[in-house]
Amino acid sequence: MARGKINPKDQRKIDKNTLKVLKRLFSYLDPFRLWIFLIIVFGILGTVFEILGPLLMGRATNLVVDGFREGDFLVDKFMQVIYLLIGLYSLASLAEFSRLKIANKVKVSIVYTMREDVSKKLKNLPVAYYDSHPLGDLLSRMTNDIQTVGDSLNQVLNQVFNSIVVVLGIIVIMLRISPILTLITFLVIPATFLSSVTIIKRSQKYYSIQYKDLGDINTHIEEMFASNKLVKAYNYQDHALKDFEEKNEKLRKSAAKSEFLSGVVMPISFFINNLGLVITAIVGAMEILKGKLSIGSFQSFYQYSRKFNRPIQMITEMLSILQSGVAAAERVFEVLDGPEEVQKDLSPVDVSKLRAKVDFDHVVFSYEPGAEPVIKDLSFHVEAGSKIAIVGPTGSGKTTLVNLLMRFYDVDSGSISIDGVNIENIHRSDLRENISMVLQDTWLFQGTVYENIAYGSDHVSREDVIRAAKSAYAHDFISKLSDGYDTVLEENGSNISEGQKQLITIARALLKNPRILILDEATSSIDTRTERLIQKAMDQLVVGRTSFIIAHRLSTIIKADLILVLKDGRIIEKGSHQELLANNGFYKELYSSQF
Repeated sequence: MARGKINPKDQRKIDKNTLKVLKRLFSYLDPFRLWIFLIIVFGILGTVFEILGPLLMGRATNLVVDGFREGDFLVDKFMQVIYLLIGLYSLASLAEFSRLKIANKVKVSIVYTMREDVSKKLKNLPVAYYDSHPLGDLLSRMTNDIQTVGDSLNQVLNQVFNSIVVVLGIIVIMLRISPILTLITFLVIPATFLSSVTIIKRSQKYYSIQYKDLGDINTHIEEMFASNKLVKAYNYQDHALKDFEEKNEKLRKSAAKSEFLSGVVMPISFFINNLGLVITAIVGAMEILKGKLSIGSFQSFYQYSRKFNRPIQMITEMLSILQSGVAAAERVFEVLDGPEEVQKDLSPVDVSKLRAKVDFDHVVFSYEPGAEPVIKDLSFHVEAGSKIAIVGPTGSGKTTLVNLLMRFYDVDSGSISIDGVNIENIHRSDLRENISMVLQDTWLFQGTVYENIAYGSDHVSREDVIRAAKSAYAHDFISKLSDGYDTVLEENGSNISEGQKQLITIARALLKNPRILILDEATSSIDTRTERLIQKAMDQLVVGRTSFIIAHRLSTIIKADLILVLKDGRIIEKGSHQELLANNGFYKELYSSQF
Protein backbone atom coordinates (compact mmCIF):
# COMPACT_ATOMS: atom_id res chain seq x y z
CA MET A 1 0.00 0.00 0.00
CA ALA A 2 1.28 3.43 -0.90
CA ARG A 3 2.51 5.61 1.90
CA GLY A 4 -0.19 7.90 3.31
CA LYS A 5 -3.09 5.67 2.21
CA ILE A 6 -5.37 4.18 4.83
CA ASN A 7 -6.54 0.60 4.64
CA PRO A 8 -10.38 0.49 4.27
CA LYS A 9 -10.61 -1.92 7.23
CA ASP A 10 -8.53 0.45 9.36
CA GLN A 11 -10.71 3.36 8.24
CA ARG A 12 -13.89 1.52 9.29
CA LYS A 13 -12.26 0.77 12.63
CA ILE A 14 -11.34 4.46 13.06
CA ASP A 15 -14.89 5.57 12.15
CA LYS A 16 -16.45 3.10 14.61
CA ASN A 17 -14.08 4.12 17.38
CA THR A 18 -14.72 7.83 16.63
CA LEU A 19 -18.46 7.36 17.10
CA LYS A 20 -17.84 5.49 20.35
CA VAL A 21 -15.57 8.24 21.67
CA LEU A 22 -18.00 10.97 20.56
CA LYS A 23 -20.89 9.27 22.35
CA ARG A 24 -18.86 9.06 25.54
CA LEU A 25 -17.58 12.60 25.13
CA PHE A 26 -21.05 14.09 24.73
CA SER A 27 -22.17 12.25 27.88
CA TYR A 28 -20.23 14.95 29.74
CA LEU A 29 -22.89 17.41 28.48
CA ASP A 30 -25.73 15.60 30.31
CA PRO A 31 -25.46 17.57 33.60
CA PHE A 32 -25.66 20.82 31.63
CA ARG A 33 -28.89 20.22 29.73
CA LEU A 34 -30.53 23.39 31.07
CA TRP A 35 -27.52 25.50 30.11
CA ILE A 36 -27.41 23.92 26.66
CA PHE A 37 -31.13 24.67 26.28
CA LEU A 38 -30.40 28.33 27.10
CA ILE A 39 -27.53 28.31 24.60
CA ILE A 40 -29.95 27.07 21.92
CA VAL A 41 -32.61 29.62 22.90
CA PHE A 42 -30.21 32.56 22.82
CA GLY A 43 -28.75 31.18 19.59
CA ILE A 44 -32.19 31.09 17.98
CA LEU A 45 -33.05 34.59 19.20
CA GLY A 46 -29.73 36.01 18.01
CA THR A 47 -30.10 34.26 14.67
CA VAL A 48 -33.67 35.45 14.12
CA PHE A 49 -32.67 39.03 14.91
CA GLU A 50 -29.65 38.78 12.63
CA ILE A 51 -31.32 37.14 9.61
CA LEU A 52 -34.11 39.71 9.61
CA GLY A 53 -31.46 42.41 9.06
CA PRO A 54 -30.77 41.78 5.34
CA LEU A 55 -34.53 41.65 4.70
CA LEU A 56 -34.94 45.13 6.19
CA MET A 57 -31.84 46.36 4.34
CA GLY A 58 -33.43 45.17 1.10
CA ARG A 59 -36.55 47.09 1.99
CA ALA A 60 -34.45 50.21 2.68
CA THR A 61 -32.69 49.78 -0.67
CA ASN A 62 -36.05 49.52 -2.49
CA LEU A 63 -37.23 52.71 -0.76
CA VAL A 64 -34.14 54.53 -2.06
CA VAL A 65 -34.49 53.11 -5.61
CA ASP A 66 -38.23 53.85 -5.74
CA GLY A 67 -37.58 57.35 -4.39
CA PHE A 68 -35.15 58.12 -7.22
CA ARG A 69 -37.50 56.65 -9.85
CA GLU A 70 -40.59 58.46 -8.64
CA GLY A 71 -38.87 61.58 -7.32
CA ASP A 72 -40.52 61.16 -3.93
CA PHE A 73 -38.07 59.78 -1.31
CA LEU A 74 -39.96 58.77 1.86
CA VAL A 75 -37.46 59.80 4.52
CA ASP A 76 -39.68 58.89 7.50
CA LYS A 77 -40.22 55.31 6.29
CA PHE A 78 -36.54 54.98 5.47
CA MET A 79 -35.51 56.12 8.97
CA GLN A 80 -38.04 53.77 10.57
CA VAL A 81 -36.34 50.87 8.80
CA ILE A 82 -32.92 52.12 9.92
CA TYR A 83 -34.01 52.42 13.57
CA LEU A 84 -35.52 48.94 13.39
CA LEU A 85 -32.24 47.62 11.96
CA ILE A 86 -30.24 49.17 14.81
CA GLY A 87 -32.62 47.66 17.37
CA LEU A 88 -32.46 44.20 15.77
CA TYR A 89 -28.68 44.15 15.60
CA SER A 90 -28.47 45.37 19.21
CA LEU A 91 -30.72 42.53 20.38
CA ALA A 92 -28.73 40.07 18.24
CA SER A 93 -25.49 41.21 19.95
CA LEU A 94 -27.03 40.86 23.42
CA ALA A 95 -28.28 37.35 22.65
CA GLU A 96 -24.89 36.40 21.20
CA PHE A 97 -23.10 37.71 24.32
CA SER A 98 -25.38 35.66 26.59
CA ARG A 99 -24.90 32.55 24.48
CA LEU A 100 -21.10 32.83 24.46
CA LYS A 101 -20.96 33.45 28.20
CA ILE A 102 -23.02 30.35 29.00
CA ALA A 103 -21.11 28.21 26.45
CA ASN A 104 -17.77 29.20 28.00
CA LYS A 105 -19.11 28.34 31.45
CA VAL A 106 -20.14 24.89 30.18
CA LYS A 107 -16.69 24.39 28.63
CA VAL A 108 -14.85 25.31 31.83
CA SER A 109 -17.13 23.03 33.87
CA ILE A 110 -16.53 20.08 31.53
CA VAL A 111 -12.76 20.58 31.64
CA TYR A 112 -13.00 20.73 35.45
CA THR A 113 -15.07 17.54 35.57
CA MET A 114 -12.73 15.64 33.24
CA ARG A 115 -9.64 16.68 35.21
CA GLU A 116 -11.37 15.65 38.42
CA ASP A 117 -12.29 12.26 36.90
CA VAL A 118 -8.70 11.68 35.76
CA SER A 119 -7.35 12.78 39.15
CA LYS A 120 -9.64 10.32 40.96
CA LYS A 121 -8.69 7.61 38.49
CA LEU A 122 -4.97 8.19 38.97
CA LYS A 123 -5.48 7.74 42.70
CA ASN A 124 -6.92 4.26 42.13
CA LEU A 125 -4.46 3.06 39.49
CA PRO A 126 -1.90 0.47 40.61
CA VAL A 127 1.81 1.18 40.84
CA ALA A 128 2.30 -1.10 37.82
CA TYR A 129 0.37 1.40 35.67
CA TYR A 130 2.78 4.21 36.55
CA ASP A 131 5.73 1.92 35.89
CA SER A 132 4.51 1.33 32.33
CA HIS A 133 3.37 4.89 31.49
CA PRO A 134 5.84 7.79 31.38
CA LEU A 135 5.05 10.65 33.75
CA GLY A 136 5.35 13.30 31.03
CA ASP A 137 2.77 11.51 28.88
CA LEU A 138 0.31 11.28 31.79
CA LEU A 139 0.80 14.99 32.50
CA SER A 140 0.18 15.77 28.83
CA ARG A 141 -3.08 13.80 28.87
CA MET A 142 -4.27 15.53 32.03
CA THR A 143 -3.39 19.06 30.85
CA ASN A 144 -3.01 19.49 27.07
CA ASP A 145 -5.41 16.77 25.95
CA ILE A 146 -8.23 17.71 28.33
CA GLN A 147 -7.84 21.36 27.35
CA THR A 148 -8.08 20.37 23.67
CA VAL A 149 -11.26 18.41 24.40
CA GLY A 150 -12.75 21.44 26.18
CA ASP A 151 -11.84 23.78 23.32
CA SER A 152 -13.41 21.41 20.80
CA LEU A 153 -16.66 21.10 22.74
CA ASN A 154 -16.73 24.86 23.20
CA GLN A 155 -16.47 25.36 19.44
CA VAL A 156 -19.30 22.88 18.90
CA LEU A 157 -21.53 24.59 21.48
CA ASN A 158 -20.74 28.03 20.11
CA GLN A 159 -21.06 27.30 16.41
CA VAL A 160 -22.86 24.12 15.41
CA PHE A 161 -26.26 24.77 17.02
CA ASN A 162 -26.19 28.39 15.95
CA SER A 163 -25.12 27.49 12.42
CA ILE A 164 -27.96 24.98 12.02
CA VAL A 165 -30.53 27.58 13.13
CA VAL A 166 -29.02 30.16 10.76
CA VAL A 167 -29.19 27.74 7.83
CA LEU A 168 -32.82 26.77 8.49
CA GLY A 169 -33.94 30.39 8.97
CA ILE A 170 -32.16 31.63 5.87
CA ILE A 171 -33.54 28.79 3.72
CA VAL A 172 -37.10 29.86 4.52
CA ILE A 173 -36.45 33.52 3.60
CA MET A 174 -34.42 32.68 0.47
CA LEU A 175 -37.21 30.42 -0.82
CA ARG A 176 -39.63 33.31 -0.43
CA ILE A 177 -37.35 35.68 -2.36
CA SER A 178 -36.28 33.37 -5.25
CA PRO A 179 -36.67 29.57 -5.47
CA ILE A 180 -34.33 29.31 -8.49
CA LEU A 181 -31.48 31.15 -6.75
CA THR A 182 -32.08 29.03 -3.62
CA LEU A 183 -31.68 25.86 -5.71
CA ILE A 184 -28.28 27.10 -6.99
CA THR A 185 -27.22 27.76 -3.39
CA PHE A 186 -28.31 24.27 -2.36
CA LEU A 187 -26.13 22.66 -5.01
CA VAL A 188 -23.06 24.00 -3.20
CA ILE A 189 -23.80 22.01 0.01
CA PRO A 190 -23.11 18.42 -1.23
CA ALA A 191 -19.87 19.47 -2.91
CA THR A 192 -18.68 21.25 0.25
CA PHE A 193 -19.54 18.40 2.61
CA LEU A 194 -18.19 15.66 0.34
CA SER A 195 -14.80 17.32 0.00
CA SER A 196 -14.61 18.21 3.72
CA VAL A 197 -15.60 14.80 5.09
CA THR A 198 -13.15 13.02 2.78
CA ILE A 199 -10.26 15.13 4.11
CA ILE A 200 -11.38 14.99 7.76
CA LYS A 201 -11.50 11.18 7.73
CA ARG A 202 -7.85 11.09 6.70
CA SER A 203 -6.80 13.61 9.36
CA GLN A 204 -8.07 11.53 12.33
CA LYS A 205 -5.13 9.12 12.20
CA TYR A 206 -2.60 11.94 12.15
CA TYR A 207 -4.20 13.74 15.09
CA SER A 208 -3.78 10.58 17.20
CA ILE A 209 -0.11 10.38 16.20
CA GLN A 210 0.37 14.08 16.95
CA TYR A 211 -0.92 13.79 20.54
CA LYS A 212 1.19 10.70 21.14
CA ASP A 213 4.28 12.58 19.94
CA LEU A 214 3.31 15.49 22.18
CA GLY A 215 3.20 13.12 25.16
CA ASP A 216 6.65 11.77 24.24
CA ILE A 217 8.23 15.21 24.08
CA ASN A 218 6.63 16.20 27.40
CA THR A 219 8.10 13.06 28.97
CA HIS A 220 11.56 13.97 27.65
CA ILE A 221 11.29 17.57 28.91
CA GLU A 222 10.14 16.42 32.35
CA GLU A 223 13.04 13.96 32.61
CA MET A 224 15.65 16.49 31.52
CA PHE A 225 14.38 19.22 33.85
CA ALA A 226 14.10 16.85 36.81
CA SER A 227 17.64 15.53 36.21
CA ASN A 228 19.22 18.85 35.22
CA LYS A 229 22.20 18.51 37.57
CA LEU A 230 22.90 14.98 36.36
CA VAL A 231 22.67 16.09 32.74
CA LYS A 232 25.27 18.79 33.35
CA ALA A 233 27.48 16.55 35.50
CA TYR A 234 27.80 14.03 32.67
CA ASN A 235 28.07 16.69 29.94
CA TYR A 236 24.93 15.27 28.38
CA GLN A 237 23.52 18.64 27.33
CA ASP A 238 24.31 18.16 23.63
CA HIS A 239 22.89 14.63 23.60
CA ALA A 240 19.79 15.78 25.48
CA LEU A 241 19.35 18.62 23.00
CA LYS A 242 19.76 16.19 20.10
CA ASP A 243 17.14 13.84 21.60
CA PHE A 244 14.82 16.82 22.05
CA GLU A 245 15.35 17.97 18.47
CA GLU A 246 14.58 14.47 17.15
CA LYS A 247 11.36 14.25 19.17
CA ASN A 248 10.48 17.84 18.30
CA GLU A 249 10.99 17.11 14.60
CA LYS A 250 8.82 14.02 14.89
CA LEU A 251 6.10 16.12 16.53
CA ARG A 252 6.51 18.81 13.87
CA LYS A 253 5.96 16.29 11.07
CA SER A 254 2.90 14.67 12.64
CA ALA A 255 1.47 18.10 13.56
CA ALA A 256 2.17 19.39 10.05
CA LYS A 257 0.25 16.49 8.50
CA SER A 258 -2.75 16.80 10.78
CA GLU A 259 -2.85 20.60 10.64
CA PHE A 260 -2.34 20.63 6.87
CA LEU A 261 -5.27 18.30 6.27
CA SER A 262 -7.34 20.26 8.77
CA GLY A 263 -6.30 23.57 7.16
CA VAL A 264 -7.16 22.41 3.64
CA VAL A 265 -10.84 22.06 4.55
CA MET A 266 -11.56 25.79 4.82
CA PRO A 267 -9.88 26.94 1.56
CA ILE A 268 -11.65 24.22 -0.44
CA SER A 269 -15.01 25.06 1.16
CA PHE A 270 -14.33 28.77 0.59
CA PHE A 271 -13.57 28.20 -3.11
CA ILE A 272 -16.68 26.08 -3.72
CA ASN A 273 -18.91 28.57 -1.87
CA ASN A 274 -17.48 31.55 -3.74
CA LEU A 275 -18.00 29.71 -7.03
CA GLY A 276 -21.63 29.29 -6.01
CA LEU A 277 -21.88 33.03 -5.25
CA VAL A 278 -20.55 33.88 -8.72
CA ILE A 279 -23.21 31.69 -10.35
CA THR A 280 -25.85 33.23 -8.05
CA ALA A 281 -24.78 36.76 -9.12
CA ILE A 282 -25.03 35.87 -12.83
CA VAL A 283 -28.46 34.24 -12.56
CA GLY A 284 -29.70 37.00 -10.22
CA ALA A 285 -28.68 39.71 -12.71
CA MET A 286 -30.64 37.92 -15.44
CA GLU A 287 -33.70 37.73 -13.19
CA ILE A 288 -33.49 41.49 -12.51
CA LEU A 289 -33.26 42.25 -16.25
CA LYS A 290 -36.34 40.10 -16.83
CA GLY A 291 -38.18 42.07 -14.13
CA LYS A 292 -38.74 38.96 -11.99
CA LEU A 293 -36.61 40.27 -9.10
CA SER A 294 -36.13 43.72 -7.59
CA ILE A 295 -32.67 45.14 -6.85
CA GLY A 296 -33.43 45.31 -3.10
CA SER A 297 -34.63 41.69 -3.06
CA PHE A 298 -31.50 40.53 -4.91
CA GLN A 299 -29.33 42.49 -2.48
CA SER A 300 -31.11 40.76 0.42
CA PHE A 301 -30.75 37.35 -1.24
CA TYR A 302 -27.05 37.89 -1.95
CA GLN A 303 -26.46 38.80 1.70
CA TYR A 304 -28.43 35.76 2.81
CA SER A 305 -26.46 33.62 0.40
CA ARG A 306 -23.20 34.77 1.99
CA LYS A 307 -24.67 34.24 5.46
CA PHE A 308 -25.89 30.81 4.36
CA ASN A 309 -22.44 29.77 3.13
CA ARG A 310 -20.66 30.91 6.26
CA PRO A 311 -22.49 28.44 8.59
CA ILE A 312 -21.83 25.66 6.09
CA GLN A 313 -18.13 26.51 6.17
CA MET A 314 -18.19 26.70 9.96
CA ILE A 315 -19.88 23.32 10.30
CA THR A 316 -17.20 21.70 8.12
CA GLU A 317 -14.54 23.53 10.14
CA MET A 318 -16.16 22.26 13.36
CA LEU A 319 -15.95 18.71 12.06
CA SER A 320 -12.21 19.18 11.66
CA ILE A 321 -11.85 20.71 15.15
CA LEU A 322 -13.99 17.92 16.58
CA GLN A 323 -11.60 15.35 15.09
CA SER A 324 -8.80 16.95 17.08
CA GLY A 325 -10.97 16.78 20.19
CA VAL A 326 -11.82 13.12 19.53
CA ALA A 327 -8.13 12.21 19.24
CA ALA A 328 -7.39 14.00 22.52
CA ALA A 329 -10.46 12.51 24.24
CA GLU A 330 -9.39 9.03 23.17
CA ARG A 331 -6.11 9.47 25.08
CA VAL A 332 -7.95 10.77 28.15
CA PHE A 333 -10.39 7.84 28.08
CA GLU A 334 -7.47 5.42 27.86
CA VAL A 335 -6.44 6.66 31.31
CA LEU A 336 -10.01 6.52 32.63
CA ASP A 337 -10.31 2.93 31.36
CA GLY A 338 -7.02 1.83 32.94
CA PRO A 339 -7.26 -1.25 35.18
CA GLU A 340 -7.69 -0.24 38.82
CA GLU A 341 -6.31 -2.06 41.82
CA VAL A 342 -8.52 -5.11 42.25
CA GLN A 343 -10.31 -5.07 45.58
CA LYS A 344 -12.48 -7.98 46.67
CA ASP A 345 -15.58 -7.72 48.85
CA LEU A 346 -13.81 -8.19 52.14
CA SER A 347 -14.90 -8.89 55.68
CA PRO A 348 -13.77 -6.06 57.93
CA VAL A 349 -10.48 -6.72 59.68
CA ASP A 350 -9.68 -4.77 62.84
CA VAL A 351 -6.21 -3.62 61.82
CA SER A 352 -5.83 -1.59 65.02
CA LYS A 353 -5.21 -4.84 66.88
CA LEU A 354 -2.59 -6.24 64.50
CA ARG A 355 0.55 -7.51 66.22
CA ALA A 356 2.36 -7.57 62.84
CA LYS A 357 3.45 -11.20 62.67
CA VAL A 358 4.37 -11.69 58.99
CA ASP A 359 4.48 -14.88 56.89
CA PHE A 360 5.59 -15.36 53.29
CA ASP A 361 4.36 -18.74 52.05
CA HIS A 362 5.79 -20.05 48.76
CA VAL A 363 5.50 -16.64 47.10
CA VAL A 364 6.12 -16.41 43.34
CA PHE A 365 5.99 -13.11 41.49
CA SER A 366 6.94 -11.62 38.11
CA TYR A 367 6.33 -8.09 36.87
CA GLU A 368 5.11 -9.25 33.46
CA PRO A 369 2.83 -12.25 32.83
CA GLY A 370 4.86 -15.15 31.49
CA ALA A 371 8.19 -13.48 32.30
CA GLU A 372 10.93 -14.97 34.45
CA PRO A 373 9.81 -14.68 38.11
CA VAL A 374 11.62 -12.09 40.20
CA ILE A 375 10.61 -13.84 43.42
CA LYS A 376 10.81 -17.65 43.29
CA ASP A 377 9.08 -19.87 45.85
CA LEU A 378 10.04 -17.61 48.75
CA SER A 379 8.97 -18.55 52.29
CA PHE A 380 9.87 -17.22 55.75
CA HIS A 381 8.27 -16.38 59.09
CA VAL A 382 8.70 -13.16 61.08
CA GLU A 383 7.61 -12.83 64.71
CA ALA A 384 5.86 -9.66 65.79
CA GLY A 385 8.27 -6.97 66.87
CA SER A 386 11.24 -8.54 65.10
CA LYS A 387 13.90 -6.61 63.25
CA ILE A 388 14.43 -8.24 59.85
CA ALA A 389 17.29 -7.34 57.55
CA ILE A 390 17.22 -8.16 53.84
CA VAL A 391 20.53 -8.23 52.00
CA GLY A 392 21.76 -9.43 48.64
CA PRO A 393 23.21 -8.25 45.36
CA THR A 394 21.44 -5.79 43.07
CA GLY A 395 18.45 -7.40 41.34
CA SER A 396 18.04 -10.15 43.91
CA GLY A 397 14.46 -9.09 44.74
CA LYS A 398 14.92 -7.12 47.97
CA THR A 399 12.78 -4.12 47.05
CA THR A 400 10.27 -6.34 45.24
CA LEU A 401 9.74 -8.26 48.48
CA VAL A 402 8.64 -5.15 50.41
CA ASN A 403 6.60 -3.91 47.42
CA LEU A 404 4.61 -7.13 47.69
CA LEU A 405 4.16 -6.60 51.43
CA MET A 406 2.80 -3.09 50.70
CA ARG A 407 0.53 -4.59 47.99
CA PHE A 408 1.91 -2.31 45.34
CA TYR A 409 1.74 -5.59 43.42
CA ASP A 410 -0.09 -8.84 44.15
CA VAL A 411 1.66 -12.20 44.17
CA ASP A 412 1.27 -14.60 41.25
CA SER A 413 1.02 -17.58 43.60
CA GLY A 414 1.53 -18.32 47.26
CA SER A 415 0.45 -15.89 49.96
CA ILE A 416 1.57 -13.17 52.35
CA SER A 417 -0.22 -12.93 55.67
CA ILE A 418 -0.15 -10.69 58.73
CA ASP A 419 -1.29 -12.31 61.99
CA GLY A 420 -2.58 -15.21 59.92
CA VAL A 421 -4.76 -12.97 57.67
CA ASN A 422 -3.94 -12.99 53.97
CA ILE A 423 -3.13 -9.38 53.05
CA GLU A 424 -5.30 -9.78 49.94
CA ASN A 425 -8.22 -9.94 52.38
CA ILE A 426 -7.26 -6.61 53.96
CA HIS A 427 -8.19 -3.33 52.30
CA ARG A 428 -5.09 -1.73 50.84
CA SER A 429 -5.80 1.54 52.66
CA ASP A 430 -6.07 -0.27 56.02
CA LEU A 431 -2.91 -2.25 55.30
CA ARG A 432 -0.84 0.78 54.31
CA GLU A 433 -2.18 2.78 57.24
CA ASN A 434 -0.23 0.40 59.47
CA ILE A 435 3.00 0.48 57.46
CA SER A 436 5.54 3.29 57.13
CA MET A 437 8.02 3.13 54.30
CA VAL A 438 11.22 5.16 53.88
CA LEU A 439 12.83 4.81 50.47
CA GLN A 440 16.32 5.46 49.21
CA ASP A 441 14.87 8.08 46.85
CA THR A 442 13.47 10.80 49.09
CA TRP A 443 10.29 12.62 48.13
CA LEU A 444 9.41 16.06 49.45
CA PHE A 445 6.88 18.52 48.08
CA GLN A 446 6.94 22.30 47.90
CA GLY A 447 5.74 23.32 51.36
CA THR A 448 6.97 23.90 54.87
CA VAL A 449 9.12 21.46 56.81
CA TYR A 450 6.20 20.98 59.19
CA GLU A 451 3.81 20.11 56.33
CA ASN A 452 6.29 17.63 54.84
CA ILE A 453 6.75 15.77 58.14
CA ALA A 454 2.99 15.77 58.87
CA TYR A 455 2.21 14.45 55.35
CA GLY A 456 -0.03 11.37 55.57
CA SER A 457 -0.73 11.74 59.31
CA ASP A 458 -4.10 13.20 60.26
CA HIS A 459 -4.83 15.26 63.35
CA VAL A 460 -1.27 15.66 64.58
CA SER A 461 -0.11 18.57 66.68
CA ARG A 462 3.01 20.66 66.25
CA GLU A 463 4.42 18.99 69.35
CA ASP A 464 3.95 15.57 67.73
CA VAL A 465 5.87 16.73 64.65
CA ILE A 466 8.73 18.13 66.75
CA ARG A 467 8.85 14.92 68.81
CA ALA A 468 9.14 12.82 65.63
CA ALA A 469 11.85 15.14 64.27
CA LYS A 470 13.83 14.78 67.52
CA SER A 471 13.53 10.98 67.35
CA ALA A 472 14.90 11.10 63.81
CA TYR A 473 17.67 13.52 64.88
CA ALA A 474 16.32 16.13 62.45
CA HIS A 475 15.31 18.73 65.03
CA ASP A 476 18.77 20.32 65.34
CA PHE A 477 19.23 21.16 61.67
CA ILE A 478 15.56 22.18 61.28
CA SER A 479 15.92 24.65 64.17
CA LYS A 480 18.86 26.26 62.36
CA LEU A 481 16.87 26.87 59.16
CA SER A 482 15.75 30.45 58.46
CA ASP A 483 12.16 29.88 59.66
CA GLY A 484 12.60 26.61 61.52
CA TYR A 485 9.67 24.26 60.95
CA ASP A 486 7.95 26.97 58.88
CA THR A 487 10.81 27.09 56.36
CA VAL A 488 9.39 26.52 52.88
CA LEU A 489 11.16 23.73 51.02
CA GLU A 490 11.55 24.14 47.30
CA GLU A 491 10.43 21.44 44.88
CA ASN A 492 11.74 18.06 46.13
CA GLY A 493 13.66 19.88 48.88
CA SER A 494 16.35 21.23 46.58
CA ASN A 495 17.34 23.89 49.15
CA ILE A 496 18.53 21.33 51.75
CA SER A 497 21.06 18.49 51.55
CA GLU A 498 20.30 14.88 50.62
CA GLY A 499 20.99 13.73 54.16
CA GLN A 500 18.66 16.35 55.62
CA LYS A 501 15.92 15.33 53.18
CA GLN A 502 16.28 11.73 54.32
CA LEU A 503 16.04 12.73 57.99
CA ILE A 504 12.75 14.53 57.24
CA THR A 505 11.31 11.47 55.49
CA ILE A 506 12.35 9.28 58.45
CA ALA A 507 10.65 11.73 60.82
CA ARG A 508 7.54 11.51 58.62
CA ALA A 509 7.56 7.72 58.94
CA LEU A 510 8.04 7.83 62.72
CA LEU A 511 5.19 10.31 63.17
CA LYS A 512 2.80 7.80 61.63
CA ASN A 513 3.59 5.38 64.49
CA PRO A 514 3.25 2.27 62.30
CA ARG A 515 2.94 -1.40 63.22
CA ILE A 516 5.40 -2.27 60.47
CA LEU A 517 8.40 -0.17 59.48
CA ILE A 518 10.15 -0.58 56.11
CA LEU A 519 13.51 1.08 55.51
CA ASP A 520 14.77 0.63 51.95
CA GLU A 521 18.34 1.98 52.05
CA ALA A 522 16.94 4.74 54.28
CA THR A 523 20.34 5.83 55.59
CA SER A 524 22.22 5.73 52.29
CA SER A 525 22.54 9.53 52.09
CA ILE A 526 23.41 10.10 55.74
CA ASP A 527 26.91 10.46 57.14
CA THR A 528 28.30 7.80 59.45
CA ARG A 529 27.86 9.87 62.65
CA THR A 530 24.19 10.64 61.93
CA GLU A 531 23.64 7.05 60.87
CA ARG A 532 24.81 5.85 64.30
CA LEU A 533 22.44 8.25 66.01
CA ILE A 534 19.54 7.00 63.87
CA GLN A 535 20.47 3.41 64.67
CA LYS A 536 20.08 4.22 68.38
CA ALA A 537 16.69 5.71 67.69
CA MET A 538 15.72 2.70 65.59
CA ASP A 539 16.67 0.31 68.37
CA GLN A 540 14.06 2.01 70.55
CA LEU A 541 11.48 2.45 67.81
CA VAL A 542 11.40 -1.16 66.66
CA VAL A 543 10.27 -2.32 70.09
CA GLY A 544 6.72 -3.59 69.59
CA ARG A 545 6.99 -3.11 65.82
CA THR A 546 8.02 -5.40 63.01
CA SER A 547 10.71 -3.76 60.91
CA PHE A 548 12.16 -4.68 57.52
CA ILE A 549 15.51 -3.12 56.68
CA ILE A 550 17.06 -3.31 53.23
CA ALA A 551 20.71 -2.33 53.47
CA HIS A 552 23.94 -2.56 51.53
CA ARG A 553 25.92 -1.30 54.53
CA LEU A 554 26.00 -4.52 56.53
CA SER A 555 27.24 -2.64 59.60
CA THR A 556 23.72 -1.23 60.01
CA ILE A 557 22.02 -4.63 60.35
CA ILE A 558 24.37 -6.49 62.70
CA LYS A 559 21.81 -6.34 65.53
CA ALA A 560 18.94 -7.63 63.38
CA ASP A 561 16.96 -10.55 64.82
CA LEU A 562 16.91 -12.24 61.43
CA ILE A 563 18.92 -11.61 58.28
CA LEU A 564 17.59 -12.89 54.96
CA VAL A 565 20.16 -13.29 52.21
CA LEU A 566 18.55 -13.11 48.75
CA LYS A 567 20.02 -14.07 45.42
CA ASP A 568 18.11 -14.43 42.13
CA GLY A 569 14.78 -14.15 43.93
CA ARG A 570 15.46 -16.92 46.45
CA ILE A 571 16.52 -17.03 50.08
CA ILE A 572 19.88 -18.74 50.03
CA GLU A 573 20.76 -18.08 53.70
CA LYS A 574 19.01 -16.84 56.82
CA GLY A 575 19.91 -16.41 60.45
CA SER A 576 21.52 -13.94 62.83
CA HIS A 577 24.71 -12.06 61.98
CA GLN A 578 26.91 -14.39 63.99
CA GLU A 579 25.21 -17.51 62.64
CA LEU A 580 25.68 -16.39 59.04
CA LEU A 581 29.33 -15.56 59.61
CA ALA A 582 29.83 -18.99 61.11
CA ASN A 583 28.31 -20.60 58.01
CA ASN A 584 31.13 -19.24 55.84
CA GLY A 585 28.65 -18.72 53.01
CA PHE A 586 27.57 -15.93 50.69
CA TYR A 587 26.80 -13.54 53.56
CA LYS A 588 30.32 -13.83 54.92
CA GLU A 589 31.67 -12.99 51.45
CA LEU A 590 29.51 -9.86 51.37
CA TYR A 591 30.55 -8.87 54.89
CA SER A 592 34.24 -9.53 54.28
CA SER A 593 34.16 -7.43 51.09
CA GLN A 594 33.05 -4.43 53.15
CA PHE A 595 35.35 -4.97 56.15
